[in-house]
Amino acid sequence: MTKKTYQLTRRDVLKGIAAGTCLSAVPWSVRAQEEDPTRFLIVLTATGGASIIDAMLAIRESESMNSSVINVFPDQLVQTVDGTPFRAVDLNLPSIGPLPYTGASDQSNFVRRHAQDMMVVTHTGTSVNHLTAEKRSITGNDAWAGQTLQEVVARAYGAQAPIPNVNMGVGGFVEPGVNSSVPGWARGQLVGDARLFFAGLDGSRGIRNAPNKPLVELARRFRDEQLDERSVFARTFGDSQAIELWKANRSKTAELERADLITKLNILRDSPGIPLDAFGLGTSPDVDRVLQAFPALDVDPFEAQAALAYLLIKNRVSVTVTLGPGLSPLVGVTQIVDSPPLAYDFSHTAHRATQAVMWHRLLDVTDRLIGLLKQEQFGGGQSLWDRSLVYFATDFGRTKRRPPNSPEFGTGHDLNNGSLIISPMANGGSVLGGVDPHTGLTYGFDPQTGAPAPQRTMTEPEVFSGILQALNVDTSPANLPSMPAMLRG
Repeated sequence: MTKKTYQLTRRDVLKGIAAGTCLSAVPWSVRAQEEDPTRFLIVLTATGGASIIDAMLAIRESESMNSSVINVFPDQLVQTVDGTPFRAVDLNLPSIGPLPYTGASDQSNFVRRHAQDMMVVTHTGTSVNHLTAEKRSITGNDAWAGQTLQEVVARAYGAQAPIPNVNMGVGGFVEPGVNSSVPGWARGQLVGDARLFFAGLDGSRGIRNAPNKPLVELARRFRDEQLDERSVFARTFGDSQAIELWKANRSKTAELERADLITKLNILRDSPGIPLDAFGLGTSPDVDRVLQAFPALDVDPFEAQAALAYLLIKNRVSVTVTLGPGLSPLVGVTQIVDSPPLAYDFSHTAHRATQAVMWHRLLDVTDRLIGLLKQEQFGGGQSLWDRSLVYFATDFGRTKRRPPNSPEFGTGHDLNNGSLIISPMANGGSVLGGVDPHTGLTYGFDPQTGAPAPQRTMTEPEVFSGILQALNVDTSPANLPSMPAMLRG
């Protein structure tokens, strides 16, 4: 198998600097930190169907009367993490189906470190189409008039952030909501390459022989006050709402430049191949800390996304960030195979190994991102992590049956599943709902008490509502269900 890499060329960087980016207009002012109610939402995209019974709700063979034909594990492979209700599956992988990748998947260490903030919520979805199901995982199946979780959080906490909603996902996870009342600044700013995002955050820096800033500002004022107003285009379309939005977006360039985001969000170092110094560009002051946490960010897009997510939150640029592995395979970057083709959806070919690899990959990067957020102070004795929530959003579950006694097998899409949520604000150390060991199907819980409810299935709006309520967002205007069981007592 040819080793795939993610190396930036000098041409890539210069193209990124030249291209710039169009950012939504955002009001930006300073708020006293002691009055700041801000919470942060991080959406981890488990593209392709992360099966909760291949992780925190894994079933042992000895527990099931149908163990030969249900997706259960040999008893010795399912770890019970003491003092928690969670399971963990640790596997050594000789291959991923026909792919000769090897490595080890370790879930138990993550559970030991973060069990106090982990919450598993069971649910049953409404679509097994990838794009539709992905979007419903972040809209709660249009639970709040078609808004996404990210848009709701951006509106609640991001009015004073430069770029409140950054989305680096794929597929249905990057789709905006359908609610026309959502202001443009609260919609997701899409980022294709986390390492080059910084290059579009200044209108002139990074361009050789560009005029100095005072001259650039003079030219902008002349454009805005003289040239634009006298143009035939402006006289014809000047009353258009689209033109007004475009002007508002354009006017925010100076604010982004004054914040020096082109430096603060740059995770690249100066080198002969990437001559930042020659173009008057600097590197984030946090680059050493970021590289210690994510040493493979130069070759692994997911690590680069996590690094940018940290800097966006740390610098209060964003209040919600979406990230996750893409669908292309990534091979040979770290000791374990990094990503099979199609992410979790390679489970069609090799379910058990794919689930193990992808769960390990998401948990490993999440662990390091949490570690960085715990080191940064929010204020009032709290860290940034104390104000953050990570939601593992996934399309759907996987089918529960396997050929008799098969150690490896393929699976299809299944509505029944569950999600992992991690946050000091959630009902940590808990499994809400449960799993029937004889069918592999999860069941629900009482939204008020959290007590298991085997005859109940949890809906997409309930999970959507519980996440927002854990983030202290007022959901009463949408008449969403009350979900106290998902909140830390």
